[in-house]
Amino acid sequence: MPKFAANLSTMFNEVAFLDRFAAARESGFDAVEFQFPYAYIPAQLTERLERARLHLVMHNMPPGDLEAGDRGMACDPDRVAEFQESVDLALEYAVALGVRQLHCMAGIVPPGVSREQARETFLANLKFAADKLHPRAMRVLIEPINSYDVPGYFLNGSQQAADIIADCGAPNIFLQYDIYHTQRMEGGVAESLRALFPLIRHVQLADVPGRHEPGTGAINFPHLFALLDELGYDGWVGCEYTPAHGTVAGLGWRERLRAHALQS
Repeated sequence: MPKFAANLSTMFNEVAFLDRFAAARESGFDAVEFQFPYAYIPAQLTERLERARLHLVMHNMPPGDLEAGDRGMACDPDRVAEFQESVDLALEYAVALGVRQLHCMAGIVPPGVSREQARETFLANLKFAADKLHPRAMRVLIEPINSYDVPGYFLNGSQQAADIIADCGAPNIFLQYDIYHTQRMEGGVAESLRALFPLIRHVQLADVPGRHEPGTGAINFPHLFALLDELGYDGWVGCEYTPAHGTVAGLGWRERLRAHALQS
């Protein structure tokens, strides 16, 4: 059975963000992830992590202006300088928080920018980020996001991501594989997990439809978790789902899946 990390941006949202660390520990999690730490100074987050004895698995690089619709900026040729500054900020937080991998959001393709221009910009920005992180033995992660939830997002498909990683040629760029996004966008999760496994360094989950906890939708999680074990995945699986009826009330899926694994 894989190791699960609570995503504090989507789980335990019944309490304030800084209180979610203790809530995760009380619910039996040893690790957490979150999307964006930048509303807090690193010392605030470090104190909560240490107090709750939690390991921070990953966080995203700055997304730009979320309220204005930004979902990253790495594919925007007019924002290269802003992106480079954002890498420095992300690295500052990662060093303080002990994070070894950062997700670089591709962003939405701006009006008037061709797919080829967006790709070239994304490649160049990924190489810049990889060069910045490499001396500290840190990874850059990229994640395909489905176009139903985020229309216009540049990076949509698993093969597209694999091709970009190959074209970058950097030794520390890997795939963040989100089961929810893959199922929504292309299906065939088990097959693509097998095919892409050498590139995968982080996995995230949510069920389809609804993006709720495992067992609320159609995905066969017992099969996928058994496959991850078979493949030898030793990383964390981030629980980036929105609880259907309260975080703690919905956590029974972990025990049910562990029981299923023991019976198999």
